[in-house]
Amino acid sequence: MLSVVTKAALVLADGSRFEGEGLGYEGLALGEAVFYTGMTGYEEALTDPSYAGQILTFTYPMIGNYGISGDAAQYPRACVAGAVMKQIAHHPSHHLARRSLGSWLDDERVPTLTNADTRAITIALREHGTIWATLAVGEEALEEAESALARFVRGASTRELVPSVATAVERVEGDDEGPRITLIDCGVKRAVVRELTALGAQVRVVPYDADEATILENDPSAIFISPGPGDPTDLQQTVETLRALVGRKPLYGICLGHQLLALACGARTYKLPYGHRGGNQPVKDTLYDEVIITAHNHGYAVDAASLPETLEATMTNLNDATNEGFRHTQFPLAAVQFHPEASPGPMDARRIFERWLRDAGIL
Repeated sequence: MLSVVTKAALVLADGSRFEGEGLGYEGLALGEAVFYTGMTGYEEALTDPSYAGQILTFTYPMIGNYGISGDAAQYPRACVAGAVMKQIAHHPSHHLARRSLGSWLDDERVPTLTNADTRAITIALREHGTIWATLAVGEEALEEAESALARFVRGASTRELVPSVATAVERVEGDDEGPRITLIDCGVKRAVVRELTALGAQVRVVPYDADEATILENDPSAIFISPGPGDPTDLQQTVETLRALVGRKPLYGICLGHQLLALACGARTYKLPYGHRGGNQPVKDTLYDEVIITAHNHGYAVDAASLPETLEATMTNLNDATNEGFRHTQFPLAAVQFHPEASPGPMDARRIFERWLRDAGIL
């Protein structure tokens, strides 16, 4: 008996259309179409809050061959708006696999396009840049796709992305006797908290819009600003709060946190043509004269030419010369654009957390 094929398509705002097949869940996804270059790490990517509101195309031709473990998830649910892949493995083989990727995506209600020409999609995104799109699975969704996309594009923005994934409730993790760290959650990954608690810290996670008094409430030894999705200029309240904290406590930022600290210190940010997404970005650390392989997930960058005299560039992307890090010349304040908690090197960047805290005299 032949299985029923569910028609599906990715439609870009410029009119480009890419056909394929859907999984069991039928519906529409609306968001930015982007691509991810990692050969592995699909579970982490699909649950990464920085992908909120995005339709993620995997460039590697087969996805899902080691299944879903649950242990690699970076958030309690899928964060992507939709997923696109050339071929999905329906029968995974790995001792940690608890289920197949396809069944998990269906349960998470993620519209997914398979048997798609991901090479053509990636080329289109590389040439055009990140673009608004819709992913439609099923006849009803396909009929609505173009009109839904047209309505979406008229009012599309990234303003609601951070609120959709950031915590609304304060929580504390780690050792009660360790150094106290306040983490401003703009969409934090589980691995970031894990790396800090592994160093013996007590991590107090507060919402992205927490005010100065709340952040300083327990007299933290340091303040971390997490990664997250969207345009950093959307978070003007957070930028103003960070500006008021400069010089009062050690401040450290990752990815979106890197951009927010740059804005707080007077630098500018801009949108990259198609962003950096994957575990293969070479970064030159000018302080330690070494090259590290890093994981990225961002569509915006810090304008290196706009760094004020108080900020010293410390890292540079060797692919396109974008700024990958800076530190303050007077205060314990530093940030990196990549994700030290990820493992592309596999351990190239892990020591950055410990280095930051030791330099500030916290460890």
